Amino acid sequence: MIEDVKYYAIAILAIVIGITVLRKMAGCVVRIIVMLVLLAILAALYYLYLQ
Repeated sequence: MIEDVKYYAIAILAIVIGITVLRKMAGCVVRIIVMLVLLAILAALYYLYLQ
């Protein structure tokens, strides 16, 4: 139960930070790279915590 709460808290934090960073950056390529990094982090968290 606590592991699920940690996962969701980290996921929400990553999404909020990602949105904040994307608003401040200008390049489309940079936005794609940042989103790919965030998706990779979320996928890693999913596999580490939910398996």
